[in-house]
Amino acid sequence: MSAKLLLPAVLLAVAGAAGAQTSTTTTTTAPAAKTTTKSTAPALTAEQKAKLAQMNQLAAQNAERVATMVDQGKAGDVWDASSSAAKQAVTRDAFIKATSADHAKLGNVTSRKVVRVTHTYAKGDAKLPAGYYTNVVFATQFSNNKTPVRELVSFHLDSDKQWRVSGYTVH
Repeated sequence: MSAKLLLPAVLLAVAGAAGAQTSTTTTTTAPAAKTTTKSTAPALTAEQKAKLAQMNQLAAQNAERVATMVDQGKAGDVWDASSSAAKQAVTRDAFIKATSADHAKLGNVTSRKVVRVTHTYAKGDAKLPAGYYTNVVFATQFSNNKTPVRELVSFHLDSDKQWRVSGYTVH
């Protein structure tokens, strides 16, 4: 498996594949924090928009922590705190090896900016557990790359109602 498809590749397809399985997808684009809803759901109230903005900010902060841990060579700690489905999809050693290889090739992070936060509900299948997912996309500049790369941190709401990392990629 390519080092660019990390923890786990299957779960990271949520942003695209779950779109066909979602009842509602909410997207917030930084920096304007513009929110759009793709569904036949009624428009959000002001209170709901405020809650969504708060949830997006928290998701972005948590994703930043995860990405920073990877930057610091703590990919094993990220894997240890990941969802059980993510752990079943890739071994700890494979995750550490892949993230280390990507970061060695790309160099040190020089900047990281939130581009988008999305929320989806996937009905689930053999490769993707059903449930709620939040994806945070960064435009990340690395010292060995002329242009920013897409860095994605995904979270899944596990059965115990805790959000856990379900994926991480850079490409």
